[in-house]
Amino acid sequence: GFYGTALEAALSHGHLEVVQFLIEHGADVNALGGFYGTALEAASSDGHLEVVQFLVEHGAD
Repeated sequence: GFYGTALEAALSHGHLEVVQFLIEHGADVNALGGFYGTALEAASSDGHLEVVQFLVEHGAD
């Protein structure tokens, strides 16, 4: 799909609670896919700073 993964969809819309749930249940913070490429690109695309900070704290490159 357009977003690639459920994680990328949640990231691009700034849904921190969903991002936390997905990562706690094994989602790969460094997986590539969809329109944005990386998790950090998806989260930062619309300035979701709390989500970006969470990703960095959980090992996103």
